[in-house]
Amino acid sequence: QVQLVESGGGLVQSGGSLRLSCAASGSIFSAYDMAWYRQAPGKQRELVASITRDRNTNYADSVKGRFTISRDNAKNTVYLQMNSLKPEDTSVYYCYADVQSWGSISGRPSWGQGTQVTVSS
Repeated sequence: QVQLVESGGGLVQSGGSLRLSCAASGSIFSAYDMAWYRQAPGKQRELVASITRDRNTNYADSVKGRFTISRDNAKNTVYLQMNSLKPEDTSVYYCYADVQSWGSISGRPSWGQGTQVTVSS
């Protein structure tokens, strides 16, 4: 079994910064694509940023230039540095990872439990 554990959420003022972390644990052979999604009340879950194992990145237009996704393959951990935060960034942020376990022939999607980010105006 693979578990994703997120940390780093909280309350911050508009213009502030937060750094989210997500560590994958368990019987992991390799973590492939990793990503951050977010979901605000009454809205669909949306992709914020993704990163491949080779560190190719992709960002939602709404966060380009403000958020940076990175990863540490040795630690099976993905990070999201969020700068210049806006009230509209307020959401529950979910970590996603495509993880191949030992004994498996391919990766499987895994999700974290979510961490609340609240940006006050």
